[in-house]
Amino acid sequence: ATPCALEFMDSASLKLIRSQLGEDFPSAAEAMLMIEVDDSKQGITAAVEAIQQAAQNSGNLEIKIAASQAEQEQLWAARKILSPRLREIAPKKINEDIVVPVSRIPALIQTIEQLSAAHQIQIANFGHAGNGNLHTNLLVNPDDPEEIERAEACLDQLFTAVLKLKGSISGEHGIGLVKQPFVARQIGESERRLMAGIKQQFDPQGILNPGTGPQL
Repeated sequence: ATPCALEFMDSASLKLIRSQLGEDFPSAAEAMLMIEVDDSKQGITAAVEAIQQAAQNSGNLEIKIAASQAEQEQLWAARKILSPRLREIAPKKINEDIVVPVSRIPALIQTIEQLSAAHQIQIANFGHAGNGNLHTNLLVNPDDPEEIERAEACLDQLFTAVLKLKGSISGEHGIGLVKQPFVARQIGESERRLMAGIKQQFDPQGILNPGTGPQL
């Protein structure tokens, strides 16, 4: 069976939810991949065996199977409380939805760790490993102008790194207003003109979500 969910959580995320995961969670773990499969009983058994076989490597500390409904709910509860728990670290999160090819996720995480150290900005990453879409959260104090400046510089370099990894600056949330200055790095002028033309055909008066279309 193909997994129906592949959720990644990095070390910063795990620190926030260890109490939710239970005392037997490995203290040395720096990341977790939560895999969910759905199928017939026989199909699930085969899928679990295949996953266990594929996960046998030197970096894997533990494979834990959530066999009961309660154990499954415990894992999902831990994943779902991540976003609100970020408020315990900082009053504001700059939440990005970057995406890279699945094979480049390790390189992306390594780059983010380097940027975090270089700019002295706490960053927590979690998201959908099955399609390479990570929610990267820069944790900042909005009342600290110097920290906001460092966060903006960090974000600028993050988008550059994502594009070098053949990724996209947005995988789910869209561009909106904040990411407008970065669109030209990813999409060429001819593509932006095509997008603007399509927008013009469907919204000639510019009344639908004004100001968020591609900038030429």
